[in-house]
Amino acid sequence: MPKGTDHLECEGDEESKERMQDASEEKGRKRVCADTPSPTRGETPQASPPRFVSVEELMEAAKGVTNMALAHEIMVNQEFQVKPSELPEGSLERRVKDIMHKAFWDCLDSQLKEDPPKYENAIKLLAEIKKTLLSFLQTGQGRLRSRIEEVLDLPLLQQQADNGALDISQLSDFIMGMMGSLCAPCRDEDINNLKEITGIIPLLRAIFSVLDLMKMDMANFALSSIRPHLMQQSAEYERSKFGDFLEKQPNALDYTEKWLENSMRSLREARETGSASSEPPSLSPVDVHNHAYLLLLKWDHASDPFPETVLMDQVRFQDMQQEAEKLVLLSSVLLIVYTSTGEAISGLPGLIETLKNTVNVMLANIHTPSFSEQEALATIGEKLCVDLTECLSKHGYAPFSAEQQNTFRGQISATIQPDNTVRKLIDSRVQSYFLASLESSQHKSPSLPGGLTPVSRELKELAVRFSRLVNFNKLVFSPFYQKILHKILTTGEIPSIDT
Repeated sequence: MPKGTDHLECEGDEESKERMQDASEEKGRKRVCADTPSPTRGETPQASPPRFVSVEELMEAAKGVTNMALAHEIMVNQEFQVKPSELPEGSLERRVKDIMHKAFWDCLDSQLKEDPPKYENAIKLLAEIKKTLLSFLQTGQGRLRSRIEEVLDLPLLQQQADNGALDISQLSDFIMGMMGSLCAPCRDEDINNLKEITGIIPLLRAIFSVLDLMKMDMANFALSSIRPHLMQQSAEYERSKFGDFLEKQPNALDYTEKWLENSMRSLREARETGSASSEPPSLSPVDVHNHAYLLLLKWDHASDPFPETVLMDQVRFQDMQQEAEKLVLLSSVLLIVYTSTGEAISGLPGLIETLKNTVNVMLANIHTPSFSEQEALATIGEKLCVDLTECLSKHGYAPFSAEQQNTFRGQISATIQPDNTVRKLIDSRVQSYFLASLESSQHKSPSLPGGLTPVSRELKELAVRFSRLVNFNKLVFSPFYQKILHKILTTGEIPSIDT
């Protein structure tokens, strides 16, 4: 007999979860033998003497990493939900499942049509429905529990079946009424649709389908209710599971160490450039650590291995990196608009939002393979020239001359270059804002740098997401980070960068 509820699969973004698991398994495959030197490690020292790891140990560790990834997804993905697993259409598993279900329901239909009817499988279904309904009850719903126990009294139902007096239609009405009392408001329409179904077999099948949805609703409600209380427990769980994996793979923090070393190096070089002193600037662990997270927003994902401690969030950091890059380009264009027109358009109601929407639409697909940034910026320059000329004329100002238009379009097109003065300025201010958001207290937002007002809402939202992800990562891996930071900050020489 098929269960009323198919196997449930927890997921937020299904594709994101698969990439996360693939990344964990790939790291495991790369490290089956810890004593094999990696050609990409360069001069990175081994954390402990080399040793062989058995396949059994590795599989157990990989299983722990997969469970850790799921716990992590629940914590950092606010849209995480329980969803039913969907077997691919036309797959062997899907065909077998459909055949088995059809065979069961056809068999049940035949049994109920016999004279006298056979109720053995029907009783089993009612028992499963009873168990599911009871699972929805909360503490204090004793009256409903008693009512379910009374109506779906299995020994009594078996007695009625033996005497040919079992009324499944009447029981179905009770079940639908109870489902209506216990379901979420979003399921009211599904319950009403059940009442329109004629025929016992189709009705029972539909009841089980709606019960499946109600189970998921209950699971998702439970997740949202307990998420605020799981932060510390989840952090400890992830830390423990990663520690277990690290015991079996002592070199499992090589990329993390390299990441922090590069952060220290670039931060020291930046401070030496701005300092007149010949003494190397002193760096605190917090400075190096926060700067390292900023490096993740400039990461070359195609060629540089991502640090192990942030690997589960690589897709999220990559998405935030792309959002930040788009905001930088958008802000750069708008800054050029205002520096080119000056007081002529300042203070005009709604203009900034109109220009922003225009540019946003044209940059919508900026990170797709087919997108041409050069063509998009040229189109943006032409479009803004037309819009600004109309706006200036409407408010009594002289329109752009041909020379001014050429200069304006050239300035817009020039922002394609990463070393463009305007783009570098805006990028520096965005990076400073993200850094300030990491350094500020949880309930205090940093002040917005100049030139970023048009994208203030988007930038603040992105900074909040970035800070939350970083702070949770720190909470989980702080013991590992402390050891590495202490090591690299107390070492006399900084290891060279691998080429």
